[in-house]
Amino acid sequence: MAERFIPLVDWRQTNASPSIPSHLEAPTGLLADTLARPLQDLRISITDRCNFRCVYCMPKEVFDKNYPFLPHSALLTFEEITRIAKIFVAHGVHKIRLTGGEPLLRKDVEKLIAMLSALPTSDGRPLDLTLTTNASLLARKAQALKDAGLQRVTVSLDALDETVFRRMNDVDFPVSDVLHGIEAAHNAGLGPIKVNMVVKRGMNDQEILPMARYFKGSPFILRFIEYMDVGASNGWKMDEVVPSEEVLRRIGAEMPLEEIDPNYTGETAERWRYKDGGGEIGVISSVTRAFCSECTRARLSTEGKLYTCLFATGGHDLRTMLRDGRSDAEIASTVAHIWRARGDRYSELRTANTDLTDQAIRKVEMSYIGG
Repeated sequence: MAERFIPLVDWRQTNASPSIPSHLEAPTGLLADTLARPLQDLRISITDRCNFRCVYCMPKEVFDKNYPFLPHSALLTFEEITRIAKIFVAHGVHKIRLTGGEPLLRKDVEKLIAMLSALPTSDGRPLDLTLTTNASLLARKAQALKDAGLQRVTVSLDALDETVFRRMNDVDFPVSDVLHGIEAAHNAGLGPIKVNMVVKRGMNDQEILPMARYFKGSPFILRFIEYMDVGASNGWKMDEVVPSEEVLRRIGAEMPLEEIDPNYTGETAERWRYKDGGGEIGVISSVTRAFCSECTRARLSTEGKLYTCLFATGGHDLRTMLRDGRSDAEIASTVAHIWRARGDRYSELRTANTDLTDQAIRKVEMSYIGG
């Protein structure tokens, strides 16, 4: 078998220094981009490290023992993260999701959660604070996370079959430990818990029905995610995508489904429920049915780069502004200027132009800014 070459660009070193607008403005909570999309959701990657080597995110061929992860001094401190988050909340963000890498690897993450949970929103609503995890450390941390102010968790689980799951995570981690983490989070009150399955044809698509059967009738919401062309390290190919329509067709043939309304405008998952009352599932169709027109999400990388799209080719360096002593007003005005200029709609353009799937378009890695 020929060796697979995976191109990888270190986007940590290729980010624009944002310009500070000459006119500073106070946040109003009503910021919108060029397509009238508000800023409502901030995803913060708090570590670039992970203890899994999932084939669609951090394959071993790239992220091996010699991979140069960021030094601790490059990471935003908890105080810096909270300061930036406070600025985004003032601009209208009411949901913050902590991601990675694996966010529970960040030491004392509970302290950061307590700091973020205390932030007041612009309209007085409680901040929706959640976290995405592979659940490897969730059982031992669930109660402390809840006590610190975390509201919900989303757990990544790509198979129930032991052989398939170990092949997917590529570090020989057992399914039982993930399921134990999910139960511990449920018992701690971190809910509703969502379970995300990335479906890759030929690798784990045979697990669609077993996963649906297992979580049907449970308090957990299973969601199927189309395998995405994020970055270049995962060697993405369109023929490895299992469209959401196929997922729904497979499940519906055995367990009839009906579509239900979204919880809110801009929700990434389409919601479906079992007709017999057995609960809810979701599908995230980021490849076949782009939802760019309703995307309200910004992303902050581990060392403070702002990205306005999951498929971005560059970010904006906010950490330098923090460490150069720029004021909150200067940073807030800069963020407003960046968001107002935002016109990202990669998935829609990819759907219309298949040439955009070419690996020569070197997008930022998912493991760097979180999914």
